Amino acid sequence: MIKVLVVDDSAFMRNVLSKMLESDPEITVIGTAANGYEAVEQAAALGPDIITMDLEMPGMDGIEALKKIMAANPVPVIMLSSQTSEGAKVTLHALELGAVDFISKNLSESSLDIMKIKKIVVEKVKHLGRKKFFHRPAREIPQRETDTLRLEDVCAERINFDIVAIGTSTGGPKALQQIIPSLPRNFPVPVLVSQHMPANFTKPFADRLNQLSTLEVKEAEDGETAKSGVVYIAPGGGHMVLHCGMPRPSIMISYAGDFIYRPSVDAMMSSVAGHFPGRAVGVILTGMGHDGLEGLKDLKRAGGKIIAQNEKTCVIYGMPKAVVEAGIADSVLPIDDIPEAIVKYICGAPGARILHHQLDQPNGRKV
Repeated sequence: MIKVLVVDDSAFMRNVLSKMLESDPEITVIGTAANGYEAVEQAAALGPDIITMDLEMPGMDGIEALKKIMAANPVPVIMLSSQTSEGAKVTLHALELGAVDFISKNLSESSLDIMKIKKIVVEKVKHLGRKKFFHRPAREIPQRETDTLRLEDVCAERINFDIVAIGTSTGGPKALQQIIPSLPRNFPVPVLVSQHMPANFTKPFADRLNQLSTLEVKEAEDGETAKSGVVYIAPGGGHMVLHCGMPRPSIMISYAGDFIYRPSVDAMMSSVAGHFPGRAVGVILTGMGHDGLEGLKDLKRAGGKIIAQNEKTCVIYGMPKAVVEAGIADSVLPIDDIPEAIVKYICGAPGARILHHQLDQPNGRKV
């Protein structure tokens, strides 16, 4: 049984969230809190497996409560955020302070639309509460100067592939903050990133990554050319795909297609496979579900290489697991080793060994 503490200043929301969660037989709500002070006390007294935390509360808000909980009684925390630009910035700050994920809401107390988030809330609470995964807060995401300088030397050698595409969902913001700032300033190809995230969140997230990185990081714009050494974050609500262009294809933001997730990792990966056959590296990181699997199958068939994050370092081992079990991953690595693997695929000796870790196959065999 997964024990949940629900924190929200609205009695209506506490009641609705509690009923949502307890509709699943694997979840029990062991307590509720109306503000940050109560949340800190309840977290210490009740020992929940996971907490849902509203950001905006009187007295002590969700950010301050999160800081105190992560310092005294670390536990997975899912933030409930508004969809405003300011809400996005505060939510991203919460992820840096240790929150494991967020759910966006833009609903009034009288709105029946609140039920639309039921499935998302229940699924995330079950996945994260069962694993009891939480991020330890970081004072600052460090740039690993020694590693970056060493990778710059590798990037001076050659170019084996022409583009990198990265897909991720739950836990992705933290993972990307470990990968992108570790790529060297002379990285010679474009990097495309599709992170499941609402529209108002992707630009603040790109801006934050840009502050941390030596590479330029930006929210992708429709019609711009994919330039070497630039990281493009797909805008929420659409899909980032490529359009024919010389010498580099341009980026197109598409709203077509019957995709469950926006931005879609599948749409991006399939497009990259079509424009760069045999010349693309795909990276699949932490996330629920299997978005990216079909697109990476296309990339693999076209002769590209695939890196998957390993189970131990994933917040949710869903998207990488689907790729690993399909047998198409060339490397399965902990998050800290992925930047080096990307650089070695792009710039290293063609025969260089990149898979440093044993890969657990679905049949239990080690290779």
